[in-house]
Amino acid sequence: MSVLVTGSNRGIGLRLVKQFLELPNPPEWIFATTRELDESQSKEVIELALKHPNLVVLQMDVTDPNSIKAAAQRVEDHVQGHGLNLLIYNAGITRVTTMENENVETMAIVYLTNTVGPLLVSQEFLPLLKKAAQQSTQTGLSCSKGTILNMSSMAGSIALVTSLEFLQEPSYRCSKAALNMVSKCQSLEYKDYGILCTSIHLAG
Repeated sequence: MSVLVTGSNRGIGLRLVKQFLELPNPPEWIFATTRELDESQSKEVIELALKHPNLVVLQMDVTDPNSIKAAAQRVEDHVQGHGLNLLIYNAGITRVTTMENENVETMAIVYLTNTVGPLLVSQEFLPLLKKAAQQSTQTGLSCSKGTILNMSSMAGSIALVTSLEFLQEPSYRCSKAALNMVSKCQSLEYKDYGILCTSIHLAG
């Protein structure tokens, strides 16, 4: 089994990488991507890779198609025809804004990272996800077969948002609402390939 986690240099992404490494039967390959490979930004995950030969740290800017393509090629080189089983899109940004001072620049960069990025990454890694799903002997959809998992947020839920008291940040909220639709479209488009697609919110 092979897993890729974007935004792995800190926070949720780094914790996910650690949890995969600590499994009794960890994945054969864990790919941890980060926008910058310099030690000041990615020291901890780089040090983990020195201790775990199945962990590969890759540079990937989720807003740059060329960077995504290069990372996908590196993954393909490592898995050697076995495909990618699980793609976790965790990379994301937010900007502290309100409805009164939200602007084009903030909306654009947050959307590019949080909404367009997951689409671009899934498109580039789709051939590897397809390959993993095709090679699986399992029926139905499952995370060990072929899966795209997008990290969304309750902040993007239209039904649950009844107040902006604790979190305004309209660009972040809107980007996560749009990401939920991306996930839905992915699930409808890719289910016939045997690929499970969904978005989740991790509390705390």
